[in-house]
Amino acid sequence: MRDRTVTHHRSKRLLALSAAVLGLAVLAPSAGAQTSYTETYRPQLHFSPAQNWMNDPNGPIWYKGTYHLFFQYNPSGNTWGNMSWGHATSPDLVHWTEQPIALPQDANEMVFSGGVVLDKNNTTGFGTSTNPPLVAIYTSYRKSDGVQAQSLAYSTDGGTTWTKYAGSPVLNIGSQNFRDPKVFWNAQTNSWLMTVALSADHKVSFYSSPNLKTWTKLSDFGPAGATGGLWECPDLFQLPVDGDPAHTKWVLVVNINPGGPQNTSAAQYFVGDFDGTTFTPDGPATSTPPTGTVLADFEGSTYGSWATTGAAFGTGPTQGTLPGQQSVSGYLGKGLVNSFLQGDSTTGTLTSPTFTVDKPYLNFLVGGGNHPNSQANPTAVNLVVDGAVVRTTTGKDNEALDPVQWDLHDLAGKQARIQIVDQNTGGWGHINADQFTLTDQGPNVLADFEGSTYGSWATTGAAFGTGPAQGTLANQNQVTGYLGKGLVNSFLQGDSTTGTLTSPTFTVDKPYLNFLVGGGNHSNSQANPTAVNLVVDGAVVRTTTGKDNEALDPVQWDLRSLAGKQARIQIVDQNTGGWGHINADQFTLTDTPAQNQASNAHWMDYGADFYAATSFNDEPAGRRVVIGWMNNWQYGGNIPTSPWRSADSLPRELSLQTINGAPQLVQVPVKELEQLRTGTVSTAPTTAIAAGADIPLSTQGALLDITATLRAGTANDFGLKVHTGGGQETRIGYDTTTGELYIDRTRSGDSSFGGNFAAVHRAPLSLDTDGKLQLRVVVDTSSVEVYAADGRVVMTDQIFPNPANNGVSAYATGGTASLDAFSAQKLKSIWADR
Repeated sequence: MRDRTVTHHRSKRLLALSAAVLGLAVLAPSAGAQTSYTETYRPQLHFSPAQNWMNDPNGPIWYKGTYHLFFQYNPSGNTWGNMSWGHATSPDLVHWTEQPIALPQDANEMVFSGGVVLDKNNTTGFGTSTNPPLVAIYTSYRKSDGVQAQSLAYSTDGGTTWTKYAGSPVLNIGSQNFRDPKVFWNAQTNSWLMTVALSADHKVSFYSSPNLKTWTKLSDFGPAGATGGLWECPDLFQLPVDGDPAHTKWVLVVNINPGGPQNTSAAQYFVGDFDGTTFTPDGPATSTPPTGTVLADFEGSTYGSWATTGAAFGTGPTQGTLPGQQSVSGYLGKGLVNSFLQGDSTTGTLTSPTFTVDKPYLNFLVGGGNHPNSQANPTAVNLVVDGAVVRTTTGKDNEALDPVQWDLHDLAGKQARIQIVDQNTGGWGHINADQFTLTDQGPNVLADFEGSTYGSWATTGAAFGTGPAQGTLANQNQVTGYLGKGLVNSFLQGDSTTGTLTSPTFTVDKPYLNFLVGGGNHSNSQANPTAVNLVVDGAVVRTTTGKDNEALDPVQWDLRSLAGKQARIQIVDQNTGGWGHINADQFTLTDTPAQNQASNAHWMDYGADFYAATSFNDEPAGRRVVIGWMNNWQYGGNIPTSPWRSADSLPRELSLQTINGAPQLVQVPVKELEQLRTGTVSTAPTTAIAAGADIPLSTQGALLDITATLRAGTANDFGLKVHTGGGQETRIGYDTTTGELYIDRTRSGDSSFGGNFAAVHRAPLSLDTDGKLQLRVVVDTSSVEVYAADGRVVMTDQIFPNPANNGVSAYATGGTASLDAFSAQKLKSIWADR
């Protein structure tokens, strides 16, 4: 559940006030709405409510022959608010009937996300041994102060009616960021197991209970993986690996908003082991170090020629997380330096042999304690030349290893040593490090804002003053995450002033632009933005904002499509309201993608429109079936649909398959979808696609289930187009120059509602050894779901084309390709028999 009140103090008060007022209204049951289900953009293959706003799926469960799907629902309008649980049922995961509201908000609480279980043994006492209850475990949002706690409701008539438990909340830690419980009966421990998010801390907590009413904390997991946004809607389940029931792994799904692969809401997952108390993720199976001379990757059983003192580092690298340690992430391969060997109680050093600085940059990864070398008891990585420390850095009191690059131009030809130091026995008294590599290619720093003026950057208005700020300004919450001492900070006179800061024109001569951004979340599409824009030929071609937070977060823009263009960076503050300022720092053009947390995470879906993924409890066939919200918080409240807003993804069956030596989630639509096939099938013979060709295929339709095999020839990119016509198209293609699958919705139809909707979304994917690309594409009126390489990579995107544009074609650019196989099944609407 996205809590829209977490970070913005002013909107929090307004929301609480309006919600309290609306809580007095009579809420009509959602099932009473009248609709033909034929409105423009109405999904015909995906569940959507008859009317009003919907977001996260909640409590999916199978019970006595019926699938129950609950969901975050606003009974009173078409935007977020008045959060209650809507309810729909299905005999087959395909055809859905909307039911009356299950759990309405009231004057005291809104009903945020959670799960539903069948209490078979009547541990709660809400039912009987012969009629055990269904129990909903949900987050109760207290309107008076925003505290989030876990509460219960129960049904003894199969989910038709629900009673809120008078003893709720049953778990309350006094937090405003404690939400989205998912519960199951753990037969190994003979107790209930709750997985719940500490959203702002990037942690998942595990609790156990004998009766769903009294809970005991077991452990925390995180921070780990991607932490660029709030953690929400966790889910924990077990799957066999490669179909072998004797070899199982646990999967922990953690949804994040924002911070996904498209800088939007997304669902990440971790594969590992769960012992009934603690979840331990598997380490990365493969490493992708930067190109250069690897000084140490710590993949061996010893440190080799590196020398140790003290006991902190032991006799060799560790294999990931150590006992008693929070989950370590971000390292490459299986081994790393980790001085938590005996907790934080020991000290020592680890020092490399002397090496010649024969390349201009040193890259590495570092995590652990933030005790700089200038303190008495440091945890630091140092570069030592002629007996003096000439470079130094630390962790961030976090077990996630972050990338560091040192510029060594001034040390060319010098003899140097790397020294990893742990002299601290207090909290965070340890250091993690990995992958020391000398490289030739370094960044092109456009601006680091370390001077007293902006140099050749131009200002308008008063918001930015005459030069960079030195950290936090008067009356401002603490600013963090910037590099060095200076940054752009338009809070100079509070939020009362406006202005712009614009870079000189530069040539896009490297494929990526990295920078840091914080401050207000007022997008460039709004009337009064606080945004960072990239301007080419007078048009904004990339844009982002802060997150109503003073912490600067990393952003990376892919500029490959702009190579050789002349561009300017424009930092805009046109807002004088709450969070009416922008922070930015360290604009750097680079040759390679940043090794950041988001790029190292495992993603369930690389599109922009799959979030709050959660799985069905008690699925009768023993499958693990997951469903997600097919929308995005970046623009979800503005998509051009009425009288409803939002749909769910297709239900997907999950499996774990060994890929590149490690278990990976594979997803395919549930088999039940095939019952929608009409028998009308279009095929195409093997077809050569010439460079620049766009070959119309015989099929047309807004509801299609396409399978295709394409083969790379000499093309730079190739693929399929759907919903073509009238100048509109959605491209589903493969870029051979980058090794990426992509969905291009820049010409997919209506994108006037903004939010960076008109964009190209990319996912890493290797072609088969013979150059083949296997695709399954499910096309609906306003979405595409792409399952590539038999479900190894999945992408889900909404689109809003003209309903008349339903063509399909194959294309290639920059060279030739071929369409080796093609089949398109026409599908009927799930609402056809209503």
